[in-house]
Amino acid sequence: MSEFEMTGAIGLPVHDGKPLAGWRVLVPRGGPWGDGVAAALRARGATPVVAPMINFAPTDDQPALEAALAKLAAGGFDWLTVTSATTVDVLASYGAVIPETTKVAAVGETTAAALVAAGYHADIVPSEDNSARGLLEEWEAATDGQRGLRILALRSAIAKQVLSIGLARAGHHVEAVVAYRTIGVPVSPKVAADVRAGRVNAVLVTSGSVAEQVQQQLGPIPETTLVAAIGPQTKQDAAAVGLRVDVIARERTAESLIDAVVEAASAHA
Repeated sequence: MSEFEMTGAIGLPVHDGKPLAGWRVLVPRGGPWGDGVAAALRARGATPVVAPMINFAPTDDQPALEAALAKLAAGGFDWLTVTSATTVDVLASYGAVIPETTKVAAVGETTAAALVAAGYHADIVPSEDNSARGLLEEWEAATDGQRGLRILALRSAIAKQVLSIGLARAGHHVEAVVAYRTIGVPVSPKVAADVRAGRVNAVLVTSGSVAEQVQQQLGPIPETTLVAAIGPQTKQDAAAVGLRVDVIARERTAESLIDAVVEAASAHA
């Protein structure tokens, strides 16, 4: 049990309507996602510390990706699976065409929203568990038990192939193609010093990649700092790299992640 669990965060006051008043919260991703989270934190009284810790680089095998996208545009796949908003960015950057005859499965509401914003569509979004496993659980019902579907599974270079393997075991023809690589981004010396000195009250952990960077660049995290993970898989990934997690979001969304921090702050006020 961490010191945070035993004694709470550092005794910060909780004001009406501003449950995170006085809190400094590390947001480990930039871009539209980071901006949205920062705004939501400010609305709850917190001071966001936006410090992107991961970025994305082109795949090492661009010919394979380009060939897969050409086949997709030609109607060579019945389904496309998209597991992150970053994959949507890759699709858009290549000007990828998804025919109306090809259905799209999105893991998570954020991914589905990114697809729509980019002019694509999402036919399946897991209703309960926004993860690869959640999509697998709902796949058969969503596809009326069809077998032998041709599926393009786009993924990051480090992603576990839970979805691809599961769909192949279910009797489908799956082409798993790497769409991008995840790379670490160094935070500023000031951010690192503030975290180590306990001047950051909470750290948001949104993926295994982020967990690895938090531990490598900022660890060990002070016991008085709350570490919040976006889901059970992220908590497992964090544990694998030696990063402690104090609370887990009920749903795999940014809003739920912030709610978990608010609940912890209120409980230990």
